[in-house]
Amino acid sequence: MTDTPIHVFLSHGLESGPGSTKIQAMKAEAETFPNIKAHAIDHRSSKDPSTRLKQMQEAMAQSGANPANTILAGSSMGGWVCAQTSSDTPVLGCFILAPALAMTRYPQSSPIIRARHCQIIHGWEDDVVPVVPVLDLARDQGLPILVLPDGHRLENSLDRVVSEFRGFLQTCLSDMNQP
Repeated sequence: MTDTPIHVFLSHGLESGPGSTKIQAMKAEAETFPNIKAHAIDHRSSKDPSTRLKQMQEAMAQSGANPANTILAGSSMGGWVCAQTSSDTPVLGCFILAPALAMTRYPQSSPIIRARHCQIIHGWEDDVVPVVPVLDLARDQGLPILVLPDGHRLENSLDRVVSEFRGFLQTCLSDMNQP
């Protein structure tokens, strides 16, 4: 295992907060790994996507995170924040849940995700962010996507989400340990 600190930044959804069930479950999972510093960003001061994007960029800069050793994880609007952040600054990993992608009210509705590793998880019954445009984006960018029989909050799939996140973290960490 590398001694290089890995930063995991977690970005919550529009109506949620850093203490939400998914964000806290993923943060707790990340903290089981040595050398991972997990940060749950508090975006509740603004519902504006551009402002939340700046908050993510500021959090990364303030922590001194090296993008090559950074993993972004987010849900809904937080998923968009992570995707757009990776588009602007390529990172090690981007793990996004029911991401608000292909949504017209966002400054960039379909960001090019530029992470070495990516995983999208979405719900078939999502009534907030339609699944088809997210499937199209994943196909167009060649990104892995897991679609579960759940809604936008993925509340019935929390154990699966955490399990997938653990595997994603393991993949990112083993990639860093390659010569």
